Amino acid sequence: MPLLEIDKDKCIGCGGCVEACPLGALSLVDNLAVVDEKCTACGACLLACPVHALNLPEAGPQEAAKDLAAYSGVWVWVEQFHGKTGSISVEMLGQGRRLADSRKVALTACVLGHNVEHITKEAISFGADRVFWVDDPTLAAYSTAPYASTLINLVREYKPEIFLMGASSRGRDLAGSVASVLYTGLTADCTGLEIDPEKGLLLQTRPAFGGNIMATIICPNNRPQMATVRHRVFEMPVADLKRQGQVIPIKTAMSAEQITTHVVDSILEKDEVNLADARIIVSGGRGVGGPAGFETIRKLAELLGGAVGSSRSAVDAGWISYAHQVGQTGRTVRPDLYIACGISGQIQHLAGMKTSRVIVAINKNPEAPIFNVANYGIVGDLFQIVPALTEQFKNKLHK
Repeated sequence: MPLLEIDKDKCIGCGGCVEACPLGALSLVDNLAVVDEKCTACGACLLACPVHALNLPEAGPQEAAKDLAAYSGVWVWVEQFHGKTGSISVEMLGQGRRLADSRKVALTACVLGHNVEHITKEAISFGADRVFWVDDPTLAAYSTAPYASTLINLVREYKPEIFLMGASSRGRDLAGSVASVLYTGLTADCTGLEIDPEKGLLLQTRPAFGGNIMATIICPNNRPQMATVRHRVFEMPVADLKRQGQVIPIKTAMSAEQITTHVVDSILEKDEVNLADARIIVSGGRGVGGPAGFETIRKLAELLGGAVGSSRSAVDAGWISYAHQVGQTGRTVRPDLYIACGISGQIQHLAGMKTSRVIVAINKNPEAPIFNVANYGIVGDLFQIVPALTEQFKNKLHK
């Protein structure tokens, strides 16, 4: 009996599933998809169907909850672009190593692309014990179907307990595609990951209700436990170039003929401001009073060789562009120095900057929540304090 179910009422006879099936188990009869005994439930067709007319009931919620003990290990998808490892994936490897050590299991990195063998060595140096290396010309540029179908097949065969991805645009797309086919839970944009010492579950923390509370989410009945994590949430691990690991070559799940979408061109957009990699950030909030108030902030940031950030309230007021926003709905940052000027410290903003190495808060309100996370606090008028700091730094830096 075929493993795949087809909803005849939904099927539109587009043939996308037929082209996507790597085994030729699907065909069109009277403009409707039909499946034969060659189906192995690989899931490639599910990603290709535009109307969600296909279903794998044996991988549904009830089946997915069985035999959780068969799942073991922590996996990380290593994102690469033009052969360069994404820094967000390096953070994931560091966190994955910590979680794997806590569970006393192996850490596996999944490296997909073309001519990316050097990334397998990088993944091992950053903590991976094992690397699944999928190298094929069809994977040179990211595309959902071939990437997702390959990872889905790997998960079904090797059964990881935890699967982490960076919350980049590609990571968010890929994680959702993989989790939906595997019928497992996915917590997006996490700001914290821990292991429950009693039950061994992954505790996935993220802001909820517009950033007003921090929610801890678990996935007790399905595997793998999947999460995406925002950039700059965790420390970057230090590479150990002497570290040894196992590299396992894997074939991609889809051939070039089965992929229905192709990348025509890539356009690189330069960010207006690079907050994610800035070592010093000077941010302004509602207390700057308007667009002109950011000039005071900008002078200090430029003097220190840093970037200008802002709270959501300043962006919503139209005083500065969204590219500068720090917080749960903006950028997550981890600079060496974060100077918060006229920012009260709402939880949404704190979620994006509280892991900064040193936080200096300047606010007229001594009860402002920002002082609860600041290493140094200055109570007073930012328009007096920031220019004074700028002059002092000029003298110290001889500028």
